[in-house]
Amino acid sequence: MIPKSLLTIYGRNPVLEALQNKELQIYALHLSKSNKKSDKIDLMLKLAKSRGIEIKYHDKEKLSRISKNKKQDQGVALDIILQNFTDLNGLKSKSNYKVLALDGIENPQNLGMIIRSAAAGDVDALIIPKKGTASVTSPLVIKASAGTLFKMPVIQSENLYNTLKELAINGAKLIVLDSNSNNELKNLKKFKKNVFILGNESRGVSKEIAQIAEVKAKIAMNREVESLNVAVTASIIALCM
Repeated sequence: MIPKSLLTIYGRNPVLEALQNKELQIYALHLSKSNKKSDKIDLMLKLAKSRGIEIKYHDKEKLSRISKNKKQDQGVALDIILQNFTDLNGLKSKSNYKVLALDGIENPQNLGMIIRSAAAGDVDALIIPKKGTASVTSPLVIKASAGTLFKMPVIQSENLYNTLKELAINGAKLIVLDSNSNNELKNLKKFKKNVFILGNESRGVSKEIAQIAEVKAKIAMNREVESLNVAVTASIIALCM
């Protein structure tokens, strides 16, 4: 039986690093039959066998369907059982929480750095849409997160609008950053249930999401600086709010 909280990563470096991490629970290692002999592949096999991990061989097309990234999988994929990947039920049962919801973050490095900041700060969970956002399985995301992807509670959302509406009904305050707001983020009243929504690198938070956000706030900046990188903004919220 395939576990529910399964994340499939790809790329030789991310797969090798994951296999070397004994804290991770691995479900299966997938290899392309066309892989040429290499030191990295040999080490993957050695680690998998020593940990009793199932090794599966596939043709290129089958492997690409598993990795979902034919151009970058490098002939390898790894199924990881992530206990930190969760759903809304656990979050809704909490009486207090701080959450970051990501609306269209397209740059993998930004996503990875946001995950890292959230893990370092006082953030209870990240809400990441399955579509319209950089894939959490991307090697660039994993590298930029410095391995914190495997530690940070993550809720993958099928539809961010519906997810946020559900949290709002459950008593959460939806908060977006708006440079035109009169409220400064540092002076913002702390609510019991806080959902900070971070928007796309260039477009910001989508209109439909902004319309359901009850609270708007801005980061006051000096020297005519107009905006900050979304990953920097995430760091401020995660560590200072």
